[in-house]
Amino acid sequence: MNVTAEETKNTEVHPEKPRFLIGVRINNQVKSELYDPKDLKLRVGMSVMVNTNQGLKMGLVASNKIINFSKNKDQNIYKVVRIANENDFQAENRRQKTEHKAKNLCSQKISELELPMNLSRVVHQPHMNKTIFFFTAEGRVDFRQLIRDLASNLRHRIEMKQVGVRDEAKVVGGFGICGETLCCSSWLPDFTPVTIKMAKTQGLALNPSKISGVCGRLMCCLQYEHENYKELAKGLPRANSHIQTPDGPGKVLKNEILEQKIIVRLDDESIMTYHKGELKNNPSQTQTPDS
Repeated sequence: MNVTAEETKNTEVHPEKPRFLIGVRINNQVKSELYDPKDLKLRVGMSVMVNTNQGLKMGLVASNKIINFSKNKDQNIYKVVRIANENDFQAENRRQKTEHKAKNLCSQKISELELPMNLSRVVHQPHMNKTIFFFTAEGRVDFRQLIRDLASNLRHRIEMKQVGVRDEAKVVGGFGICGETLCCSSWLPDFTPVTIKMAKTQGLALNPSKISGVCGRLMCCLQYEHENYKELAKGLPRANSHIQTPDGPGKVLKNEILEQKIIVRLDDESIMTYHKGELKNNPSQTQTPDS
């Protein structure tokens, strides 16, 4: 069967061109969201109007020419509507003034009503004539009178949203004890469970001030190397177990997981350090990934 040049041309498979996106920061947040710039020529630092699930918002171009490696063709990427103009800047200025006024009023009313809650931030949505108040609290709060007072003064629809302390840290931002910007507010997409067992596995001192983040909860970074530590801990004797060493029997005081070393107190009270390969492991005494 002969294939013509025209047929070959029509059936030729062309590799899909990479999809370039830009990162846009909205509401002065540290973390940027991905947007499709369409055919707009944008530079870092430019103000743009973008579509969001809360309507049209102004944002700042934080990065450009990001290749989208996602293979999900149904991935919902919002588009940049336009480069911000003078009318957009005026509208943004009015929105910020409204939020500032609403936040001050709400803080004042919370104090007057002696409500057990802390106001985190305020978001005004002009297109819906609605203002959302985000707050943290230990338990349930009866804020019905607060809503009535706010609605009466602001003439907006009022919505109160209680958020957790981790969500508050994600929105407010800050710096961790490492000196870097908080992971949750800069790049971490979602929160995942963090347990005290992760700190124990890594041999960290269980001092709350050392293993807690600015939110008061266990630091998210405890999970980053947890699986590696679990893998390295395989075959190491458990702490407080009795083992046989080249110098006689002894009790395991501590494991240096990264160095694969075991610190042992011998029966004569001397302290010795051995590499994992120097010891004959008793299967009943060694650690498993979940021990």
